[in-house]
Formats: sequence, structure tokens, C-alpha cells
Amino acid sequence: MTKATKGYRRIVPSLTALVEFEAVARLGSFTRAATELGVTQAAVSRQVRFLEEVLGVRLFHRLHRSIALTSEGEALYVVVAESMQKIAGVFDRLSIGAEQQELVLASTAPFAQLRLLPRLPNLKHLDPPLQLRLTTQMFTADLRHVEVDVAVRYGDGNWGDGTATLLFDEEVFPVCSPAFLEENGTAESLEALAALPLIESDSTYEGWMGWDAWFRSAGHRPGKLNYVLRSSLYTDAVQAAKYGQGVALGWHRLVRDMLERGELVRLTPVSCKPPEAYYVIVPHGRTMTPAVARLIEWLREDTPIS
Repeated sequence: MTKATKGYRRIVPSLTALVEFEAVARLGSFTRAATELGVTQAAVSRQVRFLEEVLGVRLFHRLHRSIALTSEGEALYVVVAESMQKIAGVFDRLSIGAEQQELVLASTAPFAQLRLLPRLPNLKHLDPPLQLRLTTQMFTADLRHVEVDVAVRYGDGNWGDGTATLLFDEEVFPVCSPAFLEENGTAESLEALAALPLIESDSTYEGWMGWDAWFRSAGHRPGKLNYVLRSSLYTDAVQAAKYGQGVALGWHRLVRDMLERGELVRLTPVSCKPPEAYYVIVPHGRTMTPAVARLIEWLREDTPIS
């Protein structure tokens, strides 16, 4: 055994304990960690308690029906998860070859369908060897508990499960089909807009703006709004507007391509700029590799796709 190996054994008394601690922290459960690792829950608990005794700190708050990392546990988890991810990355490159790499990108379904999928050819041109796996989430999920390399979120940028980098801001305005505009004309006032058939979509993430919030942001407090359709997915609301069913709120970064193709048009020049923005998140434990950097570069591209 070399001096370096002896030194690591002195500083890190049990690699098994670190592996089991990482699984508990990532999954948020001793039981799920035990199932993933193929050991008993008692064995996992012993390894975590061993680490706590060696370090002289508590790594988890043990609540009635759940657990939560302490500040010391959070600090250890970030380092351990990143180290394990680097090791896994080396194994991947050695096993499948350096010429190919898969990255998991998480976003909401509307962002994936309206923003990402039309731009996939650009990513292939930017990084041909990259294999992308898209995963969609209705609401923000803790990235410590899912297998994700990069995530796109809309919000204020303050999240504790990764490093956030600003992608771009947003602007929201009413949109409809050209046929609807021709039949109904431009809304001359917010009062006139409120009387038109409106298409609403449910909130899917932090900062999402519905019609009521949009009118209030524009300085108008309408009475009862004339909803003709409500949908759980924003993509359905956009499609309904495209087919002339009414007026939807157009989130510029999502509907820009449809505006460029003439499938949708702006109904009024009035718009609102929310304080939130789109961010790309690299989870704690993931490394900013060249492939991840190229993926972020692609996400920042804002050229319309006709």
C-alpha cells in the first residue's frame, strides 16, 4: 500500500459508507437507498451513523416520516455526488467509447415541444456525437432525486439543488390565429380584450402567469373573464389558439417560431415582462464538461426556426 493510499484511508475511513450516504441523500429515504443498493435498511443506517460518529456531526435531520440533510450533510453530499459522477463518467467513456455520450436534459413539456424539439438539428450540427435524452416534468423536481445532467427551469434562479445560469428573460402577450384576428379585429382596449373568448392553461411551474395575473400586471382589473377553454397543458392552449378557438397568452420564447411562420399573430401590442426568467441548472454532483457546455450553448440559441 502506497503512502497516498494510506492517506486516503485515514481521511476517508469507509468508501462504502460514503456510497450509502450518497444514495440516502439523493433518494431522500433510507428504505429506497437500501433497495437500490441491495442491502438492508439497518445496514444503511449503520453506515450513515458511522460517518456521523467519525465526523462528529449530524448529516440528516430525522423527522417523523421523512429525513432532510443538515447543512453539514448538504456540504458532504455535494462533494461526494460530484466525485461519484466523475467516476461514473470515466466508466461510461471507457465502456462505450469517448466518441459517444448521452446527456439527460429535463424541462417542462411545453418548453420541450415548442422550443427544444424544433432546434434539435442545430444541436446535431454543434455536437454530432452527443446523444440527448429528454425528460419532461410538470413541476419543479428536486434534482438530487432524479438522474438529470442539465435542467431548464423558469423562476427566480434561487434553487438549492444545483447551479443556475441565466438563459433568457420572457415576455407575455395575447396571441390568436390570423383567421380569428380577421374576424374579430384588433382589441382596441384591455376591456375589449377581456370580452373576447379566452383560452387559459393551468400553472405548470413557478412564475407562470394566467389571464387574471396578466391583466393585473397590465394595469386592468376585469370582472368575470370570458373563458371558452381551459387546459392542463400550455401546448394545448396554443394549439387551440392556432385553430381559431380564441385568444391565448403567448410566451414569446415558446411561441416565437409559430409567430414567424404566421400560425399565430399578436392581438395587441400590450405585453408584460415577468420578473422571472429561464435558467439552465447543472445539478450538484454534475461536472461542467465540454459536452454540457455545448448543450448550454445550444439552449441559449435564439434564432427563429421557420
